[in-house]
Amino acid sequence: MLSVAIPVLFAVFVWWFSTGLILLLDGLPRKTFRWSLVISTALAATAFAALVHTAGNTTPADAYCAFTCALLVWGWHELAFLTGWITGPRKTATPAGASTWTRFVHAIQAILWHEIAIISVGVAIVAVTWGEPNQVGTWTYIVLWTMRASAKLNLFLGVRNLSEEFLPEHLKYLVSFFRRRAMNLLFPISVTVPTIVAGLMVNEALLPGTAPAMHVGLLLVATMLGMAVIEHWMMVLPLPVAALWRWALRSREPGEPHDPPPLLVPPSDNNLLHAR
Repeated sequence: MLSVAIPVLFAVFVWWFSTGLILLLDGLPRKTFRWSLVISTALAATAFAALVHTAGNTTPADAYCAFTCALLVWGWHELAFLTGWITGPRKTATPAGASTWTRFVHAIQAILWHEIAIISVGVAIVAVTWGEPNQVGTWTYIVLWTMRASAKLNLFLGVRNLSEEFLPEHLKYLVSFFRRRAMNLLFPISVTVPTIVAGLMVNEALLPGTAPAMHVGLLLVATMLGMAVIEHWMMVLPLPVAALWRWALRSREPGEPHDPPPLLVPPSDNNLLHAR
């Protein structure tokens, strides 16, 4: 049981703590952003080098290391985005009443540099680990990338909980690209496919002949994928999501609003019906 519990609990804790740490750092006064980014950049560079080193090793410790390093690299992207350092050429909200296509184009413009950075680093990770026996870091990064892209698309198409409180004041304009509705047609696919993949990974990890490093790696990545699925469900279920990271959100400056300004409230299906 410990061989299963330890990787699962490790992945859950790292998911919860790393998310909270980024929210905490982003909630500090903006004068601290420079140092947060400097430290995060140094950690990400070190983690990337460690990914290269561990790619050829096949011990459980190397699986844990590769998993953690991929998260450190991903954390750099998240922090760079939330601090406003790497976002996109558009820094303003989409006009009220904009068409879906216009809103989509504006949304892409708002996150373009961020997405290019994610893809570029992802390609680099695949390149340096290509053909090596330890692919845990690559798998982890791909899971984080694909599931975050899925979350962004679901926010654009419409979900119940937009989690506006997680956005810092300087990124509140992003709320104008979201839509509030009970669910969208993409959502069932977004949770069903990764759930099946995670189940297959767990099944493979538990097979008698699975090597120890592969066992650990599969459980780590499958758990992270499972956490991403749970994050998706948080977007449509009536749950107080912010309560999970209340300790991190306390770093917000006193008096800083967490709700979007009235002009940035995303359209909902009910509002559209009343408009008619």
